[in-house]
Parts: sequence; C-alpha cells; structure tokens
Amino acid sequence: MSQSTTTGLPSRRLAWEVLQAVAAGAYADVALERALRDRPLQGPDRGLATELAYGAIRQRRRLDGWLDRVGRVPAQKQPPKLRWLLHVGLYQLFWMERVPDSAAVNTCVELAKTHGLARLAPVVNGMLRAALRARDQGESPSCSGDAAVQLAFEHSLPDWLAELLLQWRDQEGATAVAAACNQVPPLDLRVNRLRATPAGVAEALAEAGHATAPIPGCPDGLTLLGPSGDLRRWPGYDDGHWCVQDRAAQWVSPLLAAQPGERILDACAAPGGKATHLAELLGGDAEIWAVDRSPGRLKRVAANASRLGVDCLQALAADATDLLRERPHWSGYFQRILIDAPCSGLGTLARHPDARWRVSPASIEELLPLQQALLDGLLPLLAPHGRLVYATCTIHPAENGDQIAAFLERHPQMTLVQEQQRWPDDPQGGDGFYAAILQRQS
Repeated sequence: MSQSTTTGLPSRRLAWEVLQAVAAGAYADVALERALRDRPLQGPDRGLATELAYGAIRQRRRLDGWLDRVGRVPAQKQPPKLRWLLHVGLYQLFWMERVPDSAAVNTCVELAKTHGLARLAPVVNGMLRAALRARDQGESPSCSGDAAVQLAFEHSLPDWLAELLLQWRDQEGATAVAAACNQVPPLDLRVNRLRATPAGVAEALAEAGHATAPIPGCPDGLTLLGPSGDLRRWPGYDDGHWCVQDRAAQWVSPLLAAQPGERILDACAAPGGKATHLAELLGGDAEIWAVDRSPGRLKRVAANASRLGVDCLQALAADATDLLRERPHWSGYFQRILIDAPCSGLGTLARHPDARWRVSPASIEELLPLQQALLDGLLPLLAPHGRLVYATCTIHPAENGDQIAAFLERHPQMTLVQEQQRWPDDPQGGDGFYAAILQRQS
C-alpha cells in the first residue's frame, strides 16, 4: 500500500461510517460525535472527516445522480454499503478541489478491499474512474421535470421542499435559499459576560491561533474565521468563558426584554443555550426555570449551566404542555415565557444536512398540534402584562406566522408586539428562524 493511499484513510473510513449510520436513522451530528469519540482524529484529519461526512449527506441527491449516470444499477438499488462508499469518493472528486483525484479513487478502493467489500473493489474503481472521464468530457448528471424538480436536483433537496420554496419565494429567492442550505455554516460563539468579554476571548483565541470576528447584532458574539477542531481544547472553554451558539439563536433571548429579579420560564430548554443566555444577560439576578420533558437532555442543561457559572437556573423534567396541572401555584407566575418550540428545523439545513432527508410534510403536520398545545398550555402561567416569545428554527409558515395568527384568534387577551422571519439566505447570516413577541393584557 503506497503512502498516498494510506494518507487520510482513517478520515475517509470515519466519514463512510457516519454515512451508513445516518442512512440507518442516526442524526448526523450524533453519529459524527460518536465516531470521533471512538477513534479520535485531530487537526486536518478531523476536518477532512467532518467535511466529507456532512458534504456527502448534503449532496446525496447529486451524488446519486452520478451513480445513476455511470452505474449499471440505479443508486437506490445499489448495496447500501457500496452506495455510501461511492458517495465518499464522488464527493471528493466533484466538491473537494484540494484532494487529488488519485487519492480520492485509491483510498476508496483500499477501503473496499479492507472493510468487507473486497469483491466489489473493482466496481468502486471502475465507477469512480468513469465519473472522472465524464467530468473531464464536460458531462454531468441531469434530470427532467418541472421547475421544482430541477431546483431540487440542482441543490440536492427533496422535491416537496423545492415546491414549497417556490411557493414562498420567487424563483430567485427560492434558489438563494436552496443554495444557502448547502453552504458550510459559520461557527459562532457566545461570550459569557458573567466571566469574560468578547475582546478578552478574541485575544485569547488569537494567541492560540484561532482568528475571530465580531457578529453584527450580537453584542456577545464572535464568529470563527478558520477551521475549528476540538473546541473543548480551546482557551476559555473549561473556564466557561464562552459557548457555541449560532447567531440566530443569540438573537432570541434578548427579545424577552427580561429585567433583573423577574421570574422566567424556558419551556423547551435543552440543551440550555437560551436559558443560560438569559442568565448572563441579567447578571444572574433572576429566577429562571428550564423545563424539558427529557431528563437526559436536562442533564446537558445542568452541565452547561455549571460550566458557565450560572447558578440562578433551576431544571425541571416535565411536560410543558401540562405544567399548570403539575404546578397549580404557577398560575400567572412568570413575567417572561420563552417557547423555543419543537419544529421541523428547515432553517438549519446547512447546519444539520441530514434533516432534509429526515423531515417530511407528514412529520411537519404532526408537529403543529404540539406547538399549539405548548402555546395554549403555557399561556395561563404568564402574568398580567407579561411577555411571551414563541421561536422556531424553521421557515415553514404553518409552524410560524400561521400558528401565531390562530393563537391570537383563540386568545384575544394577547397582542402581537412584533414578529420576524429570517431566512437562511439573509445577508446577516445564521440559521433561518422565526420569532413572535406576544404581550398579555391585564
């Protein structure tokens, strides 16, 4: 085995395993974290594995198009293990200019020989080289269909999502959103103002070789300008000087306009990013309850709060739709309530590339009653003149503006102060998200 073949082999094997895990139902971030824990990679190897895994998941439809073009068997009928290995190779050939073609082909052939596909190694070699020849002759996969099918194929999305994008936006806007779903998202940090300052964190990270820049509209935000690696090894992590939080999420907690000494409920709190942000904004002077139905996920809230030095936060495992029955003394108790509602996550497809293949119109429809139950069930806990913020990380109107319009019809004592829908292609960057600020009258 040559040196060029062995270089980067562990990264490619790890990415292949992540693709197989995701195809079997695992979440991409969980599968990648587990794989890296089992076989730690550092530096460029870690970056290569992450880019390969996430990139191949994003471009699954386009990669299948190549398999359909050069293979005798359609992509959907290929043995899964072979299909995902070919995706690893094809992604390198067509989306990673820094990887030599020979390295992309040879490492996949070697993985086939050494990890259960020895009989199919010649097939791997032949199909990847056939794709190379087609590329060099200016050929590429194509599909026939209407504007939605073309948009879906070009940007590796499911047809139903492309159809909706064209309903929500014009052709140019839909194309911009689709393209944004395939961008590698920036990694944003939120500086913990209880323990540090953005300038201090930026300086410490710069000394360690990690350049950052301020995030417009996020007073405590920094965005990384280079590769990340294992953030837990970076200066300030163990001391709770910062946490990872997308800029869109950093915009949500300030919308509550919470004041020191107030009682605040974060009704769907895990893993605790917004609850700890509220504590930091208020200097720890508040009674904050972080509620989540999953005791396991609540442990992450407690761990994050401990690392960040937040001691005004209390965690409660409970069903947020039925809190009043469990705690009747909470009637009208909270001046501020945040509902970071479970949603389809269609605003985060760049960050969660597997979501496009996991979410469906039916799964979105199933979420709507839960969102309604949260709004209706938590309203009695809001004090007179209290403020409720309903937020999602989706761009689907049924989960956002339509949900709030129906809520206001059911509850005329509530007033809509402001609502905003941010799209993944907005100039300020960050995930797509929605937020509605609601005020209760006396």
